[in-house]
This record gives sequence, C-alpha cells and structure tokens, in this order.
Amino acid sequence: MRKALLLISSAWTALGAALVPAGPAPAQTAAGAPVADSGPSRPLDAPADPRSRSEKFWLSDDWFDHGQLDVPVNHEVERREISFVNPADGTDVPAVLFRPKGGGRYPAVLFAHGRRGLDPLTERLPLGIAARGFVVLAPNAYAARFIEPMPVAHRPETELDMSAGLDALLRLPDVSTSKACIVSHTRGGYVALRMAVAQGLQDRGLACLVAYYPHWQDPGAPEPDQVYRHAGEVERLTLPTLVFMGEYEQYQRRRSIESAVAAMKATGRPVRLIIYPGVGRGFEFRSAEVRTFADDLAAKDAVHRAGAFIASHLAAAALRQSP
Repeated sequence: MRKALLLISSAWTALGAALVPAGPAPAQTAAGAPVADSGPSRPLDAPADPRSRSEKFWLSDDWFDHGQLDVPVNHEVERREISFVNPADGTDVPAVLFRPKGGGRYPAVLFAHGRRGLDPLTERLPLGIAARGFVVLAPNAYAARFIEPMPVAHRPETELDMSAGLDALLRLPDVSTSKACIVSHTRGGYVALRMAVAQGLQDRGLACLVAYYPHWQDPGAPEPDQVYRHAGEVERLTLPTLVFMGEYEQYQRRRSIESAVAAMKATGRPVRLIIYPGVGRGFEFRSAEVRTFADDLAAKDAVHRAGAFIASHLAAAALRQSP
C-alpha cells in the first residue's frame, strides 16, 4: 500500500512539472546568486515605447543628442524641531523644519505626512526636498492630537493643523516666497487635497502639489468608493500637480490615482503622473536592508523632478529681497 501511494505521489509530481511552462530562469553564478549586482536578471527583449518623441517628457535632447546630464542642486540640510499654534482650537502642533545650512532664504514647501506619521523613515522625504534648496516644514499632526501611527480613521482636525502649518511656514524669516508648494505622502495626499479644495488654499496660499502615491479618497468612505472611485475634491483641484507611483502599487490605490489623473486631464488641468517600473510603495524611504536598485533610481529621479517642478511654480511667488 505504501509503495502504491509513493508511485501515485511521484506521478502527480511529474504531471505538475509537465503542466508548468518552463520560463526563462534568472542568470546565476555557480553559487546561485544573480549575476547582475543590481538584482535578478532575465533574458527578456528590451521594452519599447512607440509614442512620438514630443510625448516623451523625460527624454532630454541635451542628454540624448549631446550626452549632457542635468546637474542636481545639492545643499547640506539642518534639522530643527519647532512648534506652532492652530488658532482654530489653540492646539500646539510640533513640527520639524528642514532647511539648507548656512543662512539665507529659500522657497517654502509644506510636507503632509501619511498614515504612518512623521518618523525617521518618512523624514527622508522632506529632507530630500530641502536638499534641493527649499525650506520644508513637516508638521506632526498625529503627535499634536495624540494619535497613534497607522490610524484607520481620518481625523478632520489634522487638516486644520496642516493649514495652520502653512500659515506658520510663510511667516518664517527663512522663507523667500509668498506661497508654498505642498508635498504629500500616502494619506497626506487626501489631507493636501482637502486643504487645496475644501479650504480654498489653492487660491491663496498654495502654488503646486506633489503627491507620492496619494490616498485620493476619503478614508471613511464605503469600501466600493475606496476601490473604484476617487474623492470628489479631485474634480475641483486646479493646482499644478505632479504624482509619483510605483508600478507595483496596491491595486485599489493605483486605480483611484489613475482615475483621478484621467479626470483632471479630461478637463485640461495641469497634472502629470509618473509610474516607476520595477518598484512598489515606499521606494523613496525603504530601509537599506531591503532596498533595491530600482528603488534608488526611482527615488532619486522623483526628488530631482519634484525639486525642479516646485522651483518652477514658486518662481512667480518670490518675495522682493531687501538690498
């Protein structure tokens, strides 16, 4: 009986192996490690993008035809812990201020943290923006309201705390602009959307919006809305907007982002969605222990593009410098 069972088991194993198509195996060394130091490699044909050259916004003639690379702006950054008061209810809001070292004034950026809050990992994002030559204020709205990281429910008070942060930022002597751009991260994308549209800041305090894989839906909305729809505020968003997302973003998040961007493009509003191949969420701050080559390429490109985008939209808001 035991022998018969072993024969049946062997037959099923052989049949299963025959039914699974043999795909290309990653190139490996004798020790079994991938040959490519940047990660697993596989013998696939190079992908192609047949769109016209004029549509390929990332393609620089200076680079492609003359070999000239864009020169990044780099500053050493200092980090300062400060606080400000939300006048709506007197709440004291702790924040971190990032700015280039050495004095001087720089354009203003507000950072809206996501659901994980403001921690050493997510601080990498406002730090990277500041290193491009900006004063970046990162309010910790969760600490202000004694909210634990990763909350399920959305607290509308945090939107008002972020708005108060914008006012506090624009009053700082470090700042050289009358407006700010807002950089948002995950659920901070919904907060930024509410600030811009519901609070009307896109008409008076904000000049542009940068969103890293934003949660563009009310976190309290029913599940079908979470999966299939974007927040209604998107239909009224007029700020120039730049969105970053990884190819392997969660399905429900990716769907709402893409539908939101499509709706904005359909009405001619200024929006660009950049999807990075080979990465998922967290590509800009994932720890070194799990970080991939694609994560680094995406993160560096995103912060470089964000810096150029913000600078271009804050140029018109520059304050006159005293002689």
